[in-house]
Amino acid sequence: MAYKRILSAGVFFLLACFAAHNSFAADLKIGVINVQKVIVSCESGKVAKERFDSKMKELQGSFKKEEEALKILQDEIKKKSSAWSEEKKAEKVREYQKNGRELQAKTDDARFEMKQLQDKELEPILKALEKVVEKYGKEKGYTAILDSKNGVVYFDDTIEISDAIVKKLNEAMAGK
Repeated sequence: MAYKRILSAGVFFLLACFAAHNSFAADLKIGVINVQKVIVSCESGKVAKERFDSKMKELQGSFKKEEEALKILQDEIKKKSSAWSEEKKAEKVREYQKNGRELQAKTDDARFEMKQLQDKELEPILKALEKVVEKYGKEKGYTAILDSKNGVVYFDDTIEISDAIVKKLNEAMAGK
């Protein structure tokens, strides 16, 4: 008899949990944005990309002479090494390795500089985006807004709100 009461109470409890879960789930409103798409589509993101690309071209141009000189030295070593003495060959190989290390160090410095520029350009956009998404979510009654490229395996396209967020972000960043 006690067993049946416990079983009945358990079934009632499970049904109550399912009912509560279903009513809670009905109140959920989830939106999905593609943060990367938002950043490259908004006006501030386009301007930042232009600055970034310009600096990248400038840095690449500064390495062009050194890369060409290194290539010429490499070709010279390949073509003439059989005619050189071991001493001359070793000297040219050391020169090639030294120039290669120097170019690599400059390339690493440029990569670091580009990373800093990227961070500097993206920081204000990301801060504004965070505020825009929070405000938009509150205004539209969203329970959660997720980044589609950061752990969302599936979503229905009808909950994708990236374009609306781009519009709001453009408005928020217009004067900056």
